[in-house]
Amino acid sequence: MSNVKMVEAPEGHEGQGFFATSLDTVIGLARANSIWPLPFATSCCGIEFMATMGSNYDLARFGSERMSFSPRQADLLMVMGTIAKKMGPILKQVYEQMAEPRWVISVGACASSGGIFDTYSVLQGIDRIIPVDVYVPGCPPRPEQIIDGVMKIQELVKNESLRRRNQPEYKALLESYGIE
Repeated sequence: MSNVKMVEAPEGHEGQGFFATSLDTVIGLARANSIWPLPFATSCCGIEFMATMGSNYDLARFGSERMSFSPRQADLLMVMGTIAKKMGPILKQVYEQMAEPRWVISVGACASSGGIFDTYSVLQGIDRIIPVDVYVPGCPPRPEQIIDGVMKIQELVKNESLRRRNQPEYKALLESYGIE
């Protein structure tokens, strides 16, 4: 007896020996399972991310095993840890250098809201300088939470329309951050 769990096929047309679906669906599936993250880790959340990449949690199971340390070759920016205000312009520059489509995960309390550091020198959330798609709570978050955040990004990527990035709402969002 096999314990293989079969999932339902995506919406489409099928017959003997063929299956057809929309191009949006195929591209969404391909993108969702081949995300190239760029880790921007500054503190303890970075250590938890390292554990997520290790053999116990193995983020590679989700198609994210190739870490990219070049913004031009990454499509997921993972910001982890305390971001000082002086680092803000650098973080924004890294985001701007990434090609579309691009997504952002804010990992931990410091990246999401400044955490316990309510001071003049700490950025009180990266969403003040770049748009964020998924927030992962915790101080620091456990590797399971980081994996859950990546899975949420995968769902977002899989269901995103190919034309969403060209819509006026998306362009207005980027303009509100001063990004062209």
